[in-house]
Amino acid sequence: MTSQISVPGRDAPDTPRMTAARIHAHGGPEVLTVDRVPVPEPAAGHVRVRVTAAALNNTDLWTREGAYGIRGDHPSPAGWIGPIDFPRVQGGDAAGVVDAVGEAVHDSLIGARVVVDPATYDGPGDHALPARILGSEYDGAYAEYVVVAADAVHRVDSSPLDDAQLAALPIAYGTAMGMIERGGIASGDTIVVTGASGGVGIALVQLGVARGAEVIAICSAGKADGVRDAGATHIVDRAGDAWAHVGRIAPDGVAAVLDVVAGTNVRAGVPHLRPGGRWVVAGALGGHDIDIDVRTLYLRNLSIVGSTMHTRPHFRALIDLARNGAVRPLIAQTFPLTEVHRAQEELGSRRHVGKLVLLPGGGA
Repeated sequence: MTSQISVPGRDAPDTPRMTAARIHAHGGPEVLTVDRVPVPEPAAGHVRVRVTAAALNNTDLWTREGAYGIRGDHPSPAGWIGPIDFPRVQGGDAAGVVDAVGEAVHDSLIGARVVVDPATYDGPGDHALPARILGSEYDGAYAEYVVVAADAVHRVDSSPLDDAQLAALPIAYGTAMGMIERGGIASGDTIVVTGASGGVGIALVQLGVARGAEVIAICSAGKADGVRDAGATHIVDRAGDAWAHVGRIAPDGVAAVLDVVAGTNVRAGVPHLRPGGRWVVAGALGGHDIDIDVRTLYLRNLSIVGSTMHTRPHFRALIDLARNGAVRPLIAQTFPLTEVHRAQEELGSRRHVGKLVLLPGGGA
């Protein structure tokens, strides 16, 4: 899919322009520039959103090719479609206000406060899966304006969340909601969240608590306070014998493990699932090769479930929580759009707990 930023009258001095952060090749912050580019115009069925906040994600430190192994025109193991056109405006997380609509979109949307679903799905209906992502396969929210399909915007006019909190929701909390739903998490369940201090990890803790689960969070000791503040019932230091500690907390096993680490973590943790338990994995920070005794799976009726992002119903459920303030993302720090390099450097340091957010409009 080509860039949505059109350039009519490229050389005309009166062409409206905006500030946008763009990558010019596969890579990280070193291929990122802050440019003045034409303001995009919405095509039929699309809307233009004035971006008030855009959260950062790990995938903003590299492109989909670097993150997921796309080579040329071949889909990656994660299913993303390449190649990516450059230059590309980054940013998969967007909150803002609709300021223009294309043909076939009712103008009652103008002025609406919205959160953007970053996914373009592989088909219609509730079971379709994400195939293209805002800020990767098409221009994203590291800009003063972004154009998206009208059905991607979700109204949050009355939400008590501020713009930065709303912008933190789509990718991290959408991914977490997909894991919560696919794991069948219910009130009263005891669950384990690995990598609990990261963006998806904190979201899993908060959404698990909102669902009524008791959350055992595995994280580094230095980030324990932030994870506890997010609602975790128990904190387990990842540096020690974490799974032995989990066994002492839940001697009868846990209903589910929501995992973004994988690697050796899986073999150590699967025996701590109760019969019928679910292991839901959405990341491989600890390594992508796993080694388990398959007899443990079938003799105890366990499930290992892969989960990439969310479906349309998952995202709608997340937005319902945002509208009534039932979940409030933790914001570590905000930056003006022009300081995107500094924001990405902070993201890469992994010193923070919570989300880092750009404010293209310069708001607080």
